Amino acid sequence: MKLTRKQVLSRAKASDLESVRKLNCWGSRLTDISIFHELPNIEVITLSVNSISSLEPISHCQNLTELYLRKNSICSLSEVYYLKLLPKLRILWLSENPCCYPDPHRYRMTVLRNLPNLHKLDNQAVTAEEVSKASEEGEEVSGPPTDSSNTENGHTETEQTCPEVTAESENDVLNFSMEETNKIREQLGMKPLPRDKFSPFSSPMEDGGSRKKKNNLLNAVLLLLKDLDTEGLEIVQRAAETRIHQLQRKELQEER
Repeated sequence: MKLTRKQVLSRAKASDLESVRKLNCWGSRLTDISIFHELPNIEVITLSVNSISSLEPISHCQNLTELYLRKNSICSLSEVYYLKLLPKLRILWLSENPCCYPDPHRYRMTVLRNLPNLHKLDNQAVTAEEVSKASEEGEEVSGPPTDSSNTENGHTETEQTCPEVTAESENDVLNFSMEETNKIREQLGMKPLPRDKFSPFSSPMEDGGSRKKKNNLLNAVLLLLKDLDTEGLEIVQRAAETRIHQLQRKELQEER
């Protein structure tokens, strides 16, 4: 699916692309993000849980400071080349992409060798010691990925076939991070959740699992509401009222 100008302006509540500073497209099944060529002033991008395979369009976002890309289809670490062109990038989430496996240590060291100015990678603070270590253990990405293979330090790496990632499963919809959740709440004008109030998705069989699941369901619903138009919101409102009445009737029956 292609991210369009209309979608960007609607989600960012902006009148033109140059005024867009933050954009949240979490779980939108995106594959084409070429529109980022036209977003020079954007500072925060949330693209987790999509099917994005190339970061080239993002290389044009010179004011970008935060980039969330968890659970996409980034196959080659050579894609990091495009992020090297972003002088202000300080927070990056790239975990759960094919390029992170099968060697998570190599992945992290390579990212930090090429992006030594990061303050946080995959929700883990970056230390000066780690950056120093990465300069020795990481691989230098000296150019963009090629169509067929990637050669780094004499090593040829055949590109992987990336599986499609969608937001259809329950875990994909619910299991997002506290930082991602609070970004959503911030954009909705809500107060951020403190750490002791946030619970990642867990099975209802676990202690307190049902409550944790409800909390994350609520956050997922709030995320979806942000992207609905007036007609869609009215449908949700009617459905919610119907559900409330059903629950109220059920409670009355149980009391009798």
